[in-house]
Amino acid sequence: MRFDYLVLIGRFQPFHNGHASVLRHALRLARKVIVLTGSAGQPRTIRNPFNAAERAVMIRAAAGEDAARVIVRPLRDRLYGETLWVGDVQRIVAEAAAHDGADEGATIGLIGRNKDDATAAYLAAFPQWELVDVQHADVLSATELRDWLLTGEAGGLRLVEANVPGPVYEMLSAFRDGSPAYAQLAREHAFIKSYRQAWAAAPYAPTFVTADAVVVHSGHVLLVRRRAEPGRGLWALPGGFVNQGETVQEAAIRELQEETRAKIPPAVLRGSIKASRVFDHPDRSLRGRTITHAFHFDFPAGPLPRVKGADDAEQARWVPISEALLMEEQFFEDHFHILEHFVGA
Repeated sequence: MRFDYLVLIGRFQPFHNGHASVLRHALRLARKVIVLTGSAGQPRTIRNPFNAAERAVMIRAAAGEDAARVIVRPLRDRLYGETLWVGDVQRIVAEAAAHDGADEGATIGLIGRNKDDATAAYLAAFPQWELVDVQHADVLSATELRDWLLTGEAGGLRLVEANVPGPVYEMLSAFRDGSPAYAQLAREHAFIKSYRQAWAAAPYAPTFVTADAVVVHSGHVLLVRRRAEPGRGLWALPGGFVNQGETVQEAAIRELQEETRAKIPPAVLRGSIKASRVFDHPDRSLRGRTITHAFHFDFPAGPLPRVKGADDAEQARWVPISEALLMEEQFFEDHFHILEHFVGA
């Protein structure tokens, strides 16, 4: 064996035969493999239907007799903090090795498919670890497998079965047949598919512009619970699409008042803007390329204004910041990351 530890990073949504082949190769080269499951802490969506604990079970089940040699750890996203993400990886790997009893001279490597695209750029972020470049087995992509799973057609399910390890397919079948979350994801999948088809005839892929309001008042942040797809039932920042004829700031204030009925005059809101920023990660929205302009409205003290969910919001409430920062799995799209940016977690 060349390594004490090999590090394998991925979202594994779901863990398929290609991932399994990489894991088997890593186990041949290393005493143990540290698998980091990305997008940990995210809500269930059609892109991330399985939480970190469920994916850990998939990975260990697929490892079979070698499961004791596989160390699985969750890795959260840092959409707007690449350096922080690299630091997270370094810290988690160091902690996992130390917990395993590794000495200071332990050899650590990184295994992955060094594709010539953005999805493999992270492999160059760890020059201290020798890179093992390995090819996936010829299987359907995780995106294709999720589509077939959520569509639920018999032929598609057979394709899923053929492209994932047996124990993983058993988990996917149980999820499809017995989890209330599956029905919600299937509805969201159908909605997103229809939404994208509505724009299929456009001469070029559309880019949507939205505005969001981060209203912090007396140690609380104003959140709304979404009434409809996508993200039905998830918590979000008040906001929405920018109308023709209005600025993004005007859109943020309008959406804030429409969704929360907050009795704060627009002039007062404008005067309370502490900061603003564009959030434009290409994958921030399942609906397509969506760029949002977020405005931080700051009221340091005073009684909390009365609010009530309206329009697209099923509910509106003031949430203590300390509580909101523990709700990552309940936030819509990248709204947790936006909040985290402004409140300085």
